Amino acid sequence: MGRKSKSRKLEAAAKSQHPQLFPRGGPEPGQAPVRARPPEDGSPVPASAPRWIQWLVPLLVAVVTLAAFLPTLQNQFVNWDDDKNFLDNPHYRGLAGTHLRWMWTTFHIGHYAPLTWMTLGLDYLLWGMNPLGYHLTSLLLHAANAVVFYVLARRILTLARPGLVDRGHALAASAGFAALVFAIHPLRVESVAWVTERRDVLSGLFYLLTILVYLRACAREAPGRRSYWLSVTLFGCALLSKSMAVSLPVVLLILDFYPLQRLGGPIGWWGQRARRVYADKIPFVLLAAAASALAFRAQTLLHSLVSLDQLSVPGRLEVSVYGLSFYLWKMILPLRLSNLYPRPPTLDPWAMPFLLSCGVVLAITALALACRRRLPGLLAAWAAYVVVLLPVLGIVQIGPQIAADRYTYLAGLGGALLAGAGLGACWRTVASSTTGTPTAVGLAGTATAIVLALGVLTWDQAQVWHDSERLWTHALAIDPSSAVVQNNLGYALDLQGKLAPRGHHLRLAICSPLAALALPALFFSRKERGSRPSRRMLFTESLRAANVDYRKPRPFSTASGTRPSKPTRRPCEEYSPATGRGPSA
Repeated sequence: MGRKSKSRKLEAAAKSQHPQLFPRGGPEPGQAPVRARPPEDGSPVPASAPRWIQWLVPLLVAVVTLAAFLPTLQNQFVNWDDDKNFLDNPHYRGLAGTHLRWMWTTFHIGHYAPLTWMTLGLDYLLWGMNPLGYHLTSLLLHAANAVVFYVLARRILTLARPGLVDRGHALAASAGFAALVFAIHPLRVESVAWVTERRDVLSGLFYLLTILVYLRACAREAPGRRSYWLSVTLFGCALLSKSMAVSLPVVLLILDFYPLQRLGGPIGWWGQRARRVYADKIPFVLLAAAASALAFRAQTLLHSLVSLDQLSVPGRLEVSVYGLSFYLWKMILPLRLSNLYPRPPTLDPWAMPFLLSCGVVLAITALALACRRRLPGLLAAWAAYVVVLLPVLGIVQIGPQIAADRYTYLAGLGGALLAGAGLGACWRTVASSTTGTPTAVGLAGTATAIVLALGVLTWDQAQVWHDSERLWTHALAIDPSSAVVQNNLGYALDLQGKLAPRGHHLRLAICSPLAALALPALFFSRKERGSRPSRRMLFTESLRAANVDYRKPRPFSTASGTRPSKPTRRPCEEYSPATGRGPSA
């Protein structure tokens, strides 16, 4: 009897006596178990996750994102830079040589974004001046960002929490939850529903792709230079879409610290390996410096930079700290969102909002530093949040706003990742408990309820951007004292021929303490953009647009749109910045 036949008989006898040692379908004794082949980038593959899960979750993320923003497809252009960018601007309409030359050399309205202009020129070739096509392109780009962020979140969570790899469903659910928290948050509405902010969604796509390719290059034992230079190229495309992406080199360093662990810890901060990590950032820093110079040049030409006489250095610090706290609050409770949060004419450092903001920022910073060993992800997310917002926090103040929803498009990525990591941690706790099933159902129900609540709020907020009148009426309900809101609402009503309401709102804009902000826009509304009027001409024309005689002040009648024959009181004596109410007939 041969050796092979003897071994087979012994194996059959062992199976009959101890069947529990040989599970059905398992590998034969002496045969190595088949393992999943790891991907080229070195990231582990969850063997417990079916392949259809890997395709279903990003598909659901894209579908939910498109559904939440469907009202944007019915929106029009609004008189909040859309008129200057598209309705009154023939230079972008096409992709011919003259159009491309203008796109790559212009600083139109204080921005240098040639790639964004190229997408808008393509929209014009496909759709003409139909706003549906422009909104559709922005929505599709945002849905693509949601899918890319899902892949990115999955990879970062895999590196940060290797235990989730053993549970493929938990990893997919955590990454999907993070992607949806980012994609359908109401703070994203301004970037998606406002055609002018095509810059956000386009630069966001290149921004996310840059990080994804960079992680792929770093995950290999011998980092491929092709992937590295591809990430540099994608970063350049992000900067050519919007200059706010200049923060990415520092964000990559934060990722090198955690979760890549290429800095700090046993590697240190100044060793040979650490210096190699710093050297890899040199091309990114050079591109960011060039983009920063172009952005500063664009704002200088527009004369939109607020001087130190108007806003001192302590005032800028107050605005910065307030912005950090303001965006956090809006991320947690996204209510009363507006397209304009005006900066107060005077800043009191001892006012309660600024004191609370300072306390919140200091408390979160102290907590992140105290938990840096146990929860390094919290410190990394908080540092990335501050770094991304730093260019728009008010250190270099531009415009009348103290904050803007669109600034959170990239800054909200870290918070969404923390939400996904929190869901994954809760999932692991549930899986290790003896009463896991009821708790798992409650956990899934809570995550679903959060997604549904965000989707409903986003649906409602997207309808606010339907047209200029609805946009400024909503902003007026949130802040009735804003001169810019009163002016733009009056201008929108003027275009519709609603003279009486138009005059009322223009008049309140003139009577506002910030009337100087409204005077140029009021004058432009009279279609005299070709001249260079003096301040007296601006003020006179503004008063005339509001049916106010500056020599003989008379109240404005909102009922008829005319003035009475006899003056009864001065036009601004009853204006209240708190209520926004002025004199009425």
